[in-house]
Amino acid sequence: MRAVGLAKQVVTNDGSALTLLAGIDFDIAAGESVAVLGASGAGKSTLLGLLAGLDLPTRGKVWLDSVDLSTLDEDGRAALRGRTLGFVFQSFQLLPSLTAVENVMLPLELAGRRGARAEAAQWLTRVGLERRMQHTPAQLSGGEQQRVAIARAFVVEPKLLLADEPTGNLDAVTGQHVIDLMFELNRERRTTLLLVTHDDSLAGRCGRQLQLVAGRLAESGG
Repeated sequence: MRAVGLAKQVVTNDGSALTLLAGIDFDIAAGESVAVLGASGAGKSTLLGLLAGLDLPTRGKVWLDSVDLSTLDEDGRAALRGRTLGFVFQSFQLLPSLTAVENVMLPLELAGRRGARAEAAQWLTRVGLERRMQHTPAQLSGGEQQRVAIARAFVVEPKLLLADEPTGNLDAVTGQHVIDLMFELNRERRTTLLLVTHDDSLAGRCGRQLQLVAGRLAESGG
């Protein structure tokens, strides 16, 4: 993954331009683990949206799996995400009419993969939800919904996993288990991890940290 000159501006109600991100440049190699740190409002979630092609930058470019996202239309970006990307949203983004196992099956079915139910059940078991597979999101706690979202991101064994506060709604024990799963995927499958987090222990396990301050990349470490 590569970002060059990435910037995002929006127009406020009074017609003025508000800069959310400016001058973002970095490269992330295959198999790396990188934490994105910064205060609330620093632009972390905006950055993830641009890197995933869910939103378009005002300026600059993003390469995902060696493909320049600016050369693709919305359908093309969606197809590329489906092939390469797992995304754990802070707001879960589960489909309310589907059960837990059906939510996890969905990306496999969209990709035409066989054995989707068995694979989905395996990942739900790995996140401790073997007894909750037939429950809809409304029947699950916030922490359980987050675990479903994590299983859905993992089930496609993505080349790149983007996660926005992946342990934010989890208790300490479950959060640690999910962190271990992410780094297992990183180690065993060379899945690249890019994680937005306030969790110092999670950031510390990453090979590198990127610090966002008021929409700009201040420093990196690791």
